[in-house]
Amino acid sequence: MRQALTTGLLWFSAIGCGLVGGLYFAFSTFIMTALGRIDQASGIAAMNAINVDIVRSLFMPFFLGTTVSSAALVVMGLLRMSEPGAAVMIAGGSLYVIGMFLVTMVFNVPLNNALAAVQSSAPEAASVWATYLKDWTFWNHVRTVASVAACAFFIAALAAR
Repeated sequence: MRQALTTGLLWFSAIGCGLVGGLYFAFSTFIMTALGRIDQASGIAAMNAINVDIVRSLFMPFFLGTTVSSAALVVMGLLRMSEPGAAVMIAGGSLYVIGMFLVTMVFNVPLNNALAAVQSSAPEAASVWATYLKDWTFWNHVRTVASVAACAFFIAALAAR
């Protein structure tokens, strides 16, 4: 039973990290660049619309579920350090929780809130938008790498079992 639970969590986490990392990859490689090329008001409106819709979408169960399963895998790995794959399971879970979830909460969400609070026609909008594009994209790169690396660690943990 314990083996099946761990294997199930590893599969769920690997798939979740891959899906979340893929979405972040799209934002890092072309979506933010495209938003930065259109006029400021349209870019702000588009990003604010994305930020409203994403929390109402199927993305959220994967975002939160993968975070919970990754944290559970860290605990399970710590309790079974002598078992094959435990170290990579701990590494994957820690990387995902810290590099994806905490980065999102500490950096990306406050940037989203600041963007939502600015009127696109206000004098400070240009500065907020320029800072948002640079800072949000940087932290999204971090989330992308963390998610993809965590996915690889979970696959390695599965292979070690």
